[in-house]
Amino acid sequence: MSIDWLHFTPLASTAGGLLIGLGAALLLLANGRIAGISGITGGLLRPARGDIGWRLAFLLGLLASPLIWLAMQAMPPAQIDHTPGLLAVSGLLVGLGTRFGSGCTSGHGVCGIARASKRSLVATACFMLAGFATVFVMRHIIGG
Repeated sequence: MSIDWLHFTPLASTAGGLLIGLGAALLLLANGRIAGISGITGGLLRPARGDIGWRLAFLLGLLASPLIWLAMQAMPPAQIDHTPGLLAVSGLLVGLGTRFGSGCTSGHGVCGIARASKRSLVATACFMLAGFATVFVMRHIIGG
């Protein structure tokens, strides 16, 4: 294994992680809500009275962040090596997994682990193991 030194960005990555943690902490402290993207988005599909504003603001902030980055510097080039069909199936499987896992990687991995939730620790371990297995199968068995 080797590090791609040309694209190694520890400062930007650390800043991004700090901003994610800060956003998650502020949402929990100010609103009593967990910053899990699947739960926030799912709540818009079944809106409760007085519950739409903060959800829309959160999602709009996520969508606006690349534009803010673009205002400061050029976006890194996107490289997608798989077919749109495979990407669509992958997205659907992730969505299905969030329903079975009662949350997504942001809810369990960022917020749940920070709160020492045993369920989130197990869920995050399962996400990671499934990711490791998928990469191994795709790269070494199927040859993708």
